Amino acid sequence: MNNPLLANSTLPMFSQILPEHIVPAIDQLLAEARSAIEQHLKATQTYTWENLIEPLENVEDRLNKAWSPVSHMNSVINSDALRDAYNACLPKLSAYSTEMGQNEALFKAYRFIAESAEFATLDTAQQKIIRNALRDFKLSGVDLDNEKKQRYKEISQELSSLASNYEENLMDATNAWSKVIRDEQDLAGLPESALAQAKQTAESHNETGWMITLQFPSYLAVMTYADDRELRREHYEAFSTRASDQGPHAGRWDNSELMEKIMALRHEKAKLLGFNNYAELSLATKMAEKPDDVTHFLEDLADRSWRHARKDLAELREFTKQHYGINDLQSWDLGYYSEKMRQHFYQLSQEEVKTYFPITRVLPGLFAIVEKLYGLQISELTGFDSWHPDVRFFEIHDKHGQLRGQFYTDLYARAKKRGGAWMDDCVGRKKFDDTIQTPVAYLTCNFTPPTGDTPALLTHDEVTTLFHEFGHGLHHMLTQVDHLGVSGINGVEWDAVELPSQFMENWCWEREALALISGHYQTGKPLSDALFDKMLAAKNFQAGMIMVRQLEFSLFDFRIHRDYDPEKGGRIYETLEQVREQVAVVRPPKFNRFAHSFSHIFAGGYAAGYYSYKWAEVLSSDAFSLFEEKGIFDQETGHAFLTNILERGGSQDAMELFIKFRGRKPTIDALLRHNGIAA
Repeated sequence: MNNPLLANSTLPMFSQILPEHIVPAIDQLLAEARSAIEQHLKATQTYTWENLIEPLENVEDRLNKAWSPVSHMNSVINSDALRDAYNACLPKLSAYSTEMGQNEALFKAYRFIAESAEFATLDTAQQKIIRNALRDFKLSGVDLDNEKKQRYKEISQELSSLASNYEENLMDATNAWSKVIRDEQDLAGLPESALAQAKQTAESHNETGWMITLQFPSYLAVMTYADDRELRREHYEAFSTRASDQGPHAGRWDNSELMEKIMALRHEKAKLLGFNNYAELSLATKMAEKPDDVTHFLEDLADRSWRHARKDLAELREFTKQHYGINDLQSWDLGYYSEKMRQHFYQLSQEEVKTYFPITRVLPGLFAIVEKLYGLQISELTGFDSWHPDVRFFEIHDKHGQLRGQFYTDLYARAKKRGGAWMDDCVGRKKFDDTIQTPVAYLTCNFTPPTGDTPALLTHDEVTTLFHEFGHGLHHMLTQVDHLGVSGINGVEWDAVELPSQFMENWCWEREALALISGHYQTGKPLSDALFDKMLAAKNFQAGMIMVRQLEFSLFDFRIHRDYDPEKGGRIYETLEQVREQVAVVRPPKFNRFAHSFSHIFAGGYAAGYYSYKWAEVLSSDAFSLFEEKGIFDQETGHAFLTNILERGGSQDAMELFIKFRGRKPTIDALLRHNGIAA
């Protein structure tokens, strides 16, 4: 059969990819990869970059280009047939990856190159790829005996399958709950845009009235604006118990057992490799050197933020008591009364702010900002192959007219699409003889879609999310490294990978930049100074509470992996309670099952690494402080960030690259200042 996944085309042919293409394509490519590796290992005893590593990168590239669209479609247009085909391939890919990592002949060949005279003649990126590979062979169990190697392989396959099941349970549980409201009075408080969205959702399900769901834009609107406290409580319970043993679908898509298995297998894997726990194994590929470094960093930040957070909560309690007579503030009240308090003290309504951030201004404005910073030109292309009508496609040229990258955007929430926002790589930059393979990215968000003739209106938080994901995209696309293993985000230490994304968020708070990304969706009028001043005044509203919440997530993640004991099991909620005892100021109700939907750590790449967001915020705040000194569009500083950070990918250690840009090691001061917390 004519299989679009075997075409080796740079841009996937999404409309032609059917579930039945997936397993045969992956089977064929894995067979070809195994055969190619064997041939290259047998062809010589004197290994070089050209006769071994480069051909293997070509094999890997071909496999990536087939799997990337499959994995992406499974996240954004999920169906039973697609899910089955995707899951059928996971154990195959995991087995192949483990085989490569445990291939002793391949390990010795890499070591041969590392110890040869040729090594000194290789460029920095090539040397880094070889050093990373030697480390990764060890982390894949190349030194284990055969029985342990087999066990390692079984663990890796099972973990891959469990993570996928966890994500599926979460998606199914999210899609399963909805509530049709017949009387508009029951939705009193909701702004027009949220009502229009709820009406559109009901119509798409052939219902009359308004439909609220657990898709994030719908959930957020209810929690922030619905006057009906009981409705908020019901919605909160449904959302915070997804995929768990509690709530309206208790036990139906329950992740409890999966979480226990994931924890146990991660711990076993770490022990097999000679680590004391999974946290130690996780740090083997990160900037932080030992678990104590991470816990000290998080606890120090918690110490500095806790009083601030308690004060935030005390002020909110006092406000709700005084103005609304509410003495028992509950979790489902926090968003609602915080918004009332923000409006009261700053006269700032999120709904008013939204009217100034139509996607039709934000996206071109974002492009204008990166043009000013890095001299880039971004233009839209039509007539491309896509997976959904919402998708758009763009390309980036630099100031010399050189094509640097291409990207898809898929910005709106819908059923059968994974929640959250992310950047993923579709194609990586790589040099083939005299040609450069252009890097391609996917930028995926879950914003409220346009309704009728009204464009999508973004909250300021959503604007920040878009900038964040675009920062990841620039890191992937602007790389000048020609070798796949360390081009773009590849090979970047995980706790530094959020630097370019969080760095981009800073421009969402600068007057000069806001002039480019905002304008009233009906009149085009610019964001007034008065409204901007209110936004700035409210910028650090509840910053202490937000900070300790992030620290709660980070410490919880790190501790469950560091302190796991096979005799006692995961102790997931026990640990979460202990962490809350230490850092939290808000205690959710007993039925809350936050960990059951914490896919970052149970199904994503952030296990024992969620602290990366906070650490990268230190790096990004400190990096941005140089722009604060020189001017936010200072071209020299922009060029320095481009050439030292964005273009270098994973070709050097993140700390070396940061020092090259900043002239010194990072300090925490700018982070505290940006959050309104005294150093």
